Amino acid sequence: MEITDNIMSNPLLHLTDLPPFSAIKPEHVEPAIDQILADNRAAIKTLLADNPTPSWNTLMRPLENLEDRLARAWSPVSHMNSVLNSDALRDAYNACLPKLSQYATEIGQNQPLFAAFKTVAKDTTLSVAQQKAINNALRDFRLSGVDLPEDKKQRYMAIQQELSGLTAKFSENVLDATQAWHKLVGDEKLLAGLPESAIAMAKQSAEQKEQKEQSGWLFTLEFPSYFAVMSYADNRALREEMYVAYVTRASDQGPNAGKFDNTPLMGKILALRHELAQLLGFENYAQRSLATKMAPGTEKVTAFLRDLADRSLGMAQEELNELKTFAHDELGLDTLEPWDITYASEKLRLHRYAISQEDLKPYFPETRVVNGMFEVVNKLYGLNVRELTDINTWHKDVRAFEIFDRNGDARGRFYLDLYARANKRGGAWMDECISRRQTEQGVQLPVAYLTCNFSAPVGDDPALFTHNEVITLFHEFGHGLHHMLTQVDTLAVSGISGVPWDAVELPSQFLENWCWESQAVNLIARHYQTGEQLPDALFAKMISAKNFQAGMQMVRQLEFSLFDFRIHAEYDPKKGARVQEILDEVRAEVAVIKPPEYHRFQHSFSHIFAGGYAAGYYSYKWAEVLSSDAFSKFEETGIFNRDTGLAFLEAILEQGGSREPMDLFIEFRGREPEIDALLRHSGIQ
Repeated sequence: MEITDNIMSNPLLHLTDLPPFSAIKPEHVEPAIDQILADNRAAIKTLLADNPTPSWNTLMRPLENLEDRLARAWSPVSHMNSVLNSDALRDAYNACLPKLSQYATEIGQNQPLFAAFKTVAKDTTLSVAQQKAINNALRDFRLSGVDLPEDKKQRYMAIQQELSGLTAKFSENVLDATQAWHKLVGDEKLLAGLPESAIAMAKQSAEQKEQKEQSGWLFTLEFPSYFAVMSYADNRALREEMYVAYVTRASDQGPNAGKFDNTPLMGKILALRHELAQLLGFENYAQRSLATKMAPGTEKVTAFLRDLADRSLGMAQEELNELKTFAHDELGLDTLEPWDITYASEKLRLHRYAISQEDLKPYFPETRVVNGMFEVVNKLYGLNVRELTDINTWHKDVRAFEIFDRNGDARGRFYLDLYARANKRGGAWMDECISRRQTEQGVQLPVAYLTCNFSAPVGDDPALFTHNEVITLFHEFGHGLHHMLTQVDTLAVSGISGVPWDAVELPSQFLENWCWESQAVNLIARHYQTGEQLPDALFAKMISAKNFQAGMQMVRQLEFSLFDFRIHAEYDPKKGARVQEILDEVRAEVAVIKPPEYHRFQHSFSHIFAGGYAAGYYSYKWAEVLSSDAFSKFEETGIFNRDTGLAFLEAILEQGGSREPMDLFIEFRGREPEIDALLRHSGIQ
């Protein structure tokens, strides 16, 4: 009786619409996943036994139902683990990872299922999306080791299970290390240079910490707090102390040296990825990574990155030399230390352009920015976005919205979680809550999570965003639109599903461009107290400063991309991971800033060690070529040209992963992408 009651009362087993977040408890997680996996295994067995001539309707549609049920139950769990982390939820989440990994590998190695898919693939009546889904699936069967001998299949499964645990632990270590350090400042003199908003935020943080025996200003390694100190604090010792704590997170160095150390995890992750790739017949994991991507080969990727480095390095070195001269002559800094760079850069920006991020914040209150962003997509695509009320969310600050197209039809919904807070993973991301597909009841509309880590409101004022934060919000909304506006009804290729990882950043980076256009900025910028538009003079300064240190920013991204690609492409079991060694070599080749010996950026590089970007971080630059070139068509026709907007909507956003991204790009642009627009937008000649 008790088991039945538990099943009946488990919200994860009865999801019909949006997840009931407040009702989902850690104790629900493992029983729900166990139940769904057992149900799925039994259903697949029955499907194969009773299906002598499998077709889309008799095999693929029932499989889609099973896949969707599992994805919809796991999605809120995985999401809450990222945004509302607790020991109990973490334990429940981690307990399920090996089970999910084992199940995914079982499916990928199921020979009768593989044979059934091959039968369905011969059906000449399949739609374009269905055929693409089947072709992708056949590729993925092979990448799951379906053709391997039994002992190697077992090894593949063991590797995947171990990797799922190691990558989760990497992410946990970064979160724990970020939260483990804080600095309570009691002397107001140490706050010199910090803007009022940063001081008020630190004061509010101290009060919320309830440090009753001491008062003051609390600074943390959450990005809004860290960045404010690095950009504005005149006190050099405070900057150095925070810099050391930040760049040594989850490592063998710094104030918490060894406590959350990701060093052994990185070595194991790289070794296991390499072994996995070799099991499947690839020379290295970089080759395995490209098997599902747009880039044609490893040599092409490294040549692309090095070509960009060659074009950018001279400019980056000039920018650094200028900064050193300015810091010496104007700031009295004989040597430019790493903890001086952001601070000196902000002072140089102010000196040269008479503008700082702080000057712009009063014009970017959350209420105006969010509504203005919706006006931008209304002008582009005819979309209307309406806020939903009485929606069950995981935190009081989370809002929910619904999107309607120009015909008044609902296209999707999304959650917006904007602020940094304790127990929330850093960074910004979009993730799927529910995906679009055709069901017996009709079309299941997609739902997205949009998550950021911006400064929260202070006192009675609204949250005020930096222009960089506005760009980040547009970026994530671009991903969200890609997920929500799809018109593809086949689950495996609807929205961002089935889109090669090095093309998935196209819609996100594309939407960022409107943050620099006066017609769009007039929609998103209003002074939070006076309602005044961003003055033309301030906008002109913003545009003048747009490509400030663009060369330095470019080579920094290329450093990350080459490092990621090389540690995966050049892994040698005899030599081990060589993480620091390869990073040092990459820096010698493309970096202009050489960090101190103790610097351990790689230990918190979650994108590649705990996210989906392993041997794929180059995707940001690869897709930026696509996004810049796509936007150049709007520069030609008008940035709010509705015909061009609808052409982009129909060619890129609505077709999801149902066709090859190059074909979709050519459909929109009329030709293959060219690099010129990226270089022009970046100010690189």
